[in-house]
Amino acid sequence: MVAGRLWGRVGALSGAAAVSAGAYGAHGLRRSDRDEYLKELFATGNHYHFLHSLALLAVPHCRRPLLAGSLLSSGMLLFCGTFYYHALTGDPALTKVAPLGGSLLILGWVAMAL
Repeated sequence: MVAGRLWGRVGALSGAAAVSAGAYGAHGLRRSDRDEYLKELFATGNHYHFLHSLALLAVPHCRRPLLAGSLLSSGMLLFCGTFYYHALTGDPALTKVAPLGGSLLILGWVAMAL
C-alpha cells in the first residue's frame, strides 16, 4: 500500500515536471536559434514524459507497483532525459542510452500487466 501511494505521488510530480518542460519547450525554445530537429527531439521527449507520468498514476493499482514504477521511472529518465539533454545542449553523446530507456518503458508496461 505504501509503495502504491509513493508511485502515485511520483507520477503526479513527474506530470508537473512534464507540463513545466512542455511550457518551456513551447515558449523558451521557440525564441531560440535551435534547429527544428532539436525542437522536435524536445517535443518527443516531452510527449513520452507526459504519457508515462500518467502511467505512473496507474501503478498503485497493479500487482507489483515497486517493479512497474521502478521500470517506468528509470525508463523515463533514460529515454526522455536523453532527448531533453540532446535538445537543450545539442550534444548527442547520450543518444545511445535512449533505446535502453525505451526498453525499460516497455518492460514497465509489461510489469503493470503481471
